[in-house]
Amino acid sequence: MTKVAVVTGGTRGIGKAISKELKNDGYMVVAIFQNNEEAAQKFRNETGCETMKLDVADFDQCHGAIEEIESKFGEIGVLVNNAGITRDGVLHKMPKENWDDVIQTNLTSCFNMCRAVITKMRERKFGRIVNISSINGQKGQFGQVNYSAAKAGMIGFTKALALESAIKNVTVNVVCPGYIETDMTANISKDILDKIICQIPEMRMGKPEEIAAIVSFLASDKAAFVTGATLSANGGQYMV
Repeated sequence: MTKVAVVTGGTRGIGKAISKELKNDGYMVVAIFQNNEEAAQKFRNETGCETMKLDVADFDQCHGAIEEIESKFGEIGVLVNNAGITRDGVLHKMPKENWDDVIQTNLTSCFNMCRAVITKMRERKFGRIVNISSINGQKGQFGQVNYSAAKAGMIGFTKALALESAIKNVTVNVVCPGYIETDMTANISKDILDKIICQIPEMRMGKPEEIAAIVSFLASDKAAFVTGATLSANGGQYMV
């Protein structure tokens, strides 16, 4: 089994926890980031993981990055598509750039990165791809038509690619976190957050490490017969 793992959006929040968990599993982890150099440097110092600055919405950059990673570190066995942004607002007031930015960063990046690794994974007859979607891609969310559409698209993308890749021993799964304690949820006002938590049967938000544990399983040999699956981790807030 190849032991190089690439995690997009891998230096902060859920991605940071995933990178750390995969490193603990013995992977040589390359965490992708786009803008926050300070957070990336802090992450490198804390974890010892490799990092790479990359615009995952850019097809050519993604292919170049994958070639560079394999040249430096070896064959990529695991890809986690975690990069994501929000540009919230109701549709009738949404600027086109807010739609484009979210679709490109959250969904098109998934195509870009998978397209860059899938051929070699198929040739080697091994690969683990894990896409990080969202509860809001399953149920929708007021003020998030762009985000919900992108995250729902990841679910359909995952199922189709899983069907194409199963015969080559490449598994493709999607994880749908609920509300998790990250920088993104930290920006939600306390009164709104309290209302959200009241809707979660466990009466708490999840922890990034709880999502990372699911990804760790899906990347392992123990999950060899799991593909095309949607794993929900939302404290019971939405059951599907």
